[in-house]
Amino acid sequence: MSDSGRKKPPLVAERRYGKSSKPTAKPARKAAPKPTRKVASKGASAKSKPAARKASPKKRKSPKKKRNPVVAFFLRILRWIWGIVWAFTWRIGLICALILGMAVSYVYVSLPDVTELLDGRSRGSVTLLDRDNKVFAWRGDQFGGVVTADTISEDLKNAVIATEDKRFYRHFGVSPRGIASAVRINLSEGRGPLSGHGGSTITQQTAKLMCLGVEYVESDWESEADYVRDCRRGSLWRKAKEAIYALAMEAKYTKDEILSVYLNRAYMGAGAYGAEAAAQRYFGKPAANLSPAEGAMLAGLLTAPSSLAPTANLQRSQDRAATILRLMNEQGYLSDEDTARWQQNPAVLSAAAEAKAGGYFADWVMGTGPEFFTRNTTEDVVLKTTMDPRIQKAAEEGLKWVFDNKVSEGSKAQAAIVVMSADGAVRAIVGGRRTKVSGAFNRATQAKRQTGSAFKPFVYATALDLGRHAFDTVMDAPFCMNIPGSGQWCPKNYTGKHYGEVSLAFALQNSLNVPAVKVAEAAGLENVRTVAEMFGIQSDLAAGPALALGASESSLLEMTGAYAGILNGGSSVTPYGLIELRLLGDDNALMGTGGGIGERVISDASARELIWMMEKVVSDGTGGRAKMPGWQVAGKTGTTQAARDAWFIGFTNEYVAGVWMGYDDNTPLTGVTGGGLPADIWREAMVRVHEGLTPTPLPAFTPAPPKPKAQPKAKKKKKKGLDDVLNGIIRDIVGNN
Repeated sequence: MSDSGRKKPPLVAERRYGKSSKPTAKPARKAAPKPTRKVASKGASAKSKPAARKASPKKRKSPKKKRNPVVAFFLRILRWIWGIVWAFTWRIGLICALILGMAVSYVYVSLPDVTELLDGRSRGSVTLLDRDNKVFAWRGDQFGGVVTADTISEDLKNAVIATEDKRFYRHFGVSPRGIASAVRINLSEGRGPLSGHGGSTITQQTAKLMCLGVEYVESDWESEADYVRDCRRGSLWRKAKEAIYALAMEAKYTKDEILSVYLNRAYMGAGAYGAEAAAQRYFGKPAANLSPAEGAMLAGLLTAPSSLAPTANLQRSQDRAATILRLMNEQGYLSDEDTARWQQNPAVLSAAAEAKAGGYFADWVMGTGPEFFTRNTTEDVVLKTTMDPRIQKAAEEGLKWVFDNKVSEGSKAQAAIVVMSADGAVRAIVGGRRTKVSGAFNRATQAKRQTGSAFKPFVYATALDLGRHAFDTVMDAPFCMNIPGSGQWCPKNYTGKHYGEVSLAFALQNSLNVPAVKVAEAAGLENVRTVAEMFGIQSDLAAGPALALGASESSLLEMTGAYAGILNGGSSVTPYGLIELRLLGDDNALMGTGGGIGERVISDASARELIWMMEKVVSDGTGGRAKMPGWQVAGKTGTTQAARDAWFIGFTNEYVAGVWMGYDDNTPLTGVTGGGLPADIWREAMVRVHEGLTPTPLPAFTPAPPKPKAQPKAKKKKKKGLDDVLNGIIRDIVGNN
């Protein structure tokens, strides 16, 4: 058929396959040449159409390049290896995922209810109250009570998250990004990949605090410290177990529950476990009322609680808190204005925490109480004590003043003070020059040193109780005695002089050694030893005559308690610091006072006469530097051989106080005797102790002086002649020359 009668549109791909959806394809085709219209005749057959399509450049295929057979061979090997690797990889991955799921499921089932995890302490806490029922010290593992993420201060919560795990609410328990970052930092700092920064999330840290569910069983470990060290190990296997435990916790508990466990179990220094205990310990307020600065300080303790504790170094703790405040600002928890304000006004300690008064006192009380309620308690215990914070502060300030003003700078000499009432109630203990300490060596209670002449009052107490009196005399002259097994022993006075026939009062007043030995021998050394022991000297006492000169060793607490027995009229005294012990929350005391006045040792009359003699030591003798304006003071100095120890122990009608001074290594003191610096320390401390008190006289009486001996009646003198007068004048002149 002829097509000359009508003009047909060309057959193109659009007509065959439908209209193209791309608008740009149409103009491209219009621009293409159409050779079929120019060469086709009226009788052209349809066979020419495929040729037109072949001519289209769009459908033309470039011939394939032949691949190098060697390359093709190696590519086929690589594909085969990759196929094997992939087959193993996804199968091993599936197996690992199944094992991980089973492990997480196992831990998940074993996890207890969240309420059982909030108090993770193995020991209980001990809170110590002073005589006015105010807290002055803490010991043991203190736990202030359960807090939750909802009940603590929002600022504390934000500070913890900003510091420890800023993606806490977004991860699934483990943070691969955090671990990778920690490994990179550790390697860059020259450490092992798992040494130093751990990259642990709060969930992982909580798992570690729970020791991955392993409870402490005393029989399974050498000590609790070994158990804790094992819980803190950072091996690769340990990290893997920690991650599994963290995943199980994330599945079992909510984020806030995990954070609550963390905030209750974390150690925050100074014996405080948990946010509530730390808030009470450092700031004297509940965790719900903490300011941003206080919350930042607590959050800063989580990395190094012991070294960063504000009671250890307040400035360092404040610097760390300033960094935490900056992190809170960077993460949007604090505005710029609030950040600047709280950095300029850092958190400070409460009065009790700042004073940290009675560290030595608290240690002593903890050592004297029953072990199962103090050192190893599993309960929360409250101890009411005899400590008087005003007197404690006075003793500390008195000691410090003397060392600052009268002791050469750089001196390593030490000193200790004990202050107590006449009934043995200890009001203050200073165990060394560093007063803001805990767990330090206590020179007042633990050191045993020779007492020197401070022992002599017990010699004269024995003599007075056996019938001697203050004005009875003894001969002070060179004296030697043979001691079986030791040979001849010749005691000497400190001054190197002898004073002839002297009274017992004069001998004690001037601390003469020869009269003391003679009086002890006359009274009986065994009797002297018995009196001293009954007054409370529990240390081993010397067996020979050197006992009278203080050759035995004793503690300052023992000696001060023995002097208290003299003050209260001759009855023994057991020093005590514990008034009552009770469990936290229980009003009924489990035990009460463990000391006080005991049995009589010497008569009241003998005690009063001895007090009068000891008052002369201060008013007219070797203890003159201990005088206090307006107060009667009785006491005794003591200096040991080579001046290795110097003592002054004395009392007013209100308080008894003892002072020891020396070196820890027994180095001799230079130019120091008991009547020197120890008496100064005693006076400075006791003047402060007695501030505001009305002076009262000592319970002593002045013994009647002995009646003069009757003189024989003089013979009637003859009237002297001139020769007699001249002879008398000559004798006088010769005698004076």
